[in-house]
Amino acid sequence: MVVVTGREPDSRRPAGAMSSSDAEDDFLEPATPTATQAGHALPLLPQEFPEVVPLNIGGAHFTTRLSTLRRYEDTMLAAMFSGRHYIPTDAEGRYFIDRDGTYFGDVLNFLRSGDLPQRQRVRAVYKEAQYYAIGALLEQLENMQPLKGEKVRQAFLGLMPYYKDHLERIVEIARLRAVQRKARFAKLKVCIFKEEMPITPYECPLLSSLRFERSDSDGQLFEHHCEVDVSFGPWEAVADVYDLLHCLVTDLSAQGLMVDHQCIGVCDKHLVNHYYCKRPIYEFKITWWRRPPTLQSSPCCPGVGGLHLSKWFDPPIPGGSLEEWEDDIWGDGV
Repeated sequence: MVVVTGREPDSRRPAGAMSSSDAEDDFLEPATPTATQAGHALPLLPQEFPEVVPLNIGGAHFTTRLSTLRRYEDTMLAAMFSGRHYIPTDAEGRYFIDRDGTYFGDVLNFLRSGDLPQRQRVRAVYKEAQYYAIGALLEQLENMQPLKGEKVRQAFLGLMPYYKDHLERIVEIARLRAVQRKARFAKLKVCIFKEEMPITPYECPLLSSLRFERSDSDGQLFEHHCEVDVSFGPWEAVADVYDLLHCLVTDLSAQGLMVDHQCIGVCDKHLVNHYYCKRPIYEFKITWWRRPPTLQSSPCCPGVGGLHLSKWFDPPIPGGSLEEWEDDIWGDGV
């Protein structure tokens, strides 16, 4: 069958070439799928925002001016509300950001008037400022406590690049020992020394500034590993052993662990001639969960609330404390 049209063929067009009408048809075809074609595809046209913007940040509602969100051009909020990106809205027409909105008010207050959060909210607001890439807020928060002090602390810990690995090792050893013994806590030995300090029996072991000038070959005679689980040191800084102990307790407590420690002596290993190690050794007690207050004390059994443990154990628990009894049973946890 032959179809006759009103358009005469163009004899000057090479075979297989595209006509202008064909090219126009192809040009009009969208390069990206439309919302109808691709279900959840984003709109092709720039999104326009009102001067007063209602927000839904993870379920928390806020209202602010568009100029406030665009105050700093190089932030994520300015980019989101620039019109180049599509922001979904909730059933009430509020622009939705899938982020916890607990501290978004502090972010808005800074964008509005430069207000900074209270000290106890600084860390949390800092995380929000990182997420929204607000450099001006980040800079000011870093000069506030506790972040300013944390920068100093990290500068000290930077002298020990193995610090995080050894901290994780403490947690892992404590976990394995607690699981193995089915105990509420575990103990391990940690050696912390600021500088190498081999001494003779005639020298005072408390002189932390004692140094020995020796060659590399002589230094090998003093190298050894104390019989402990984890070691920290040496380092060169004003911060001392007690500062590192505080860092360890702080970082372990931040993981939800209860930490107790005490110095149980020094490494007394003989090195060479009359020299001994004398590095201080600390016992760390890592407790994995806390007993309820009702189990702390009781008139029927000291140290235990309302439980007649004497009926369960023969002989009865020695001493007057369940804590002391646990220590006697499990020992040093090694």
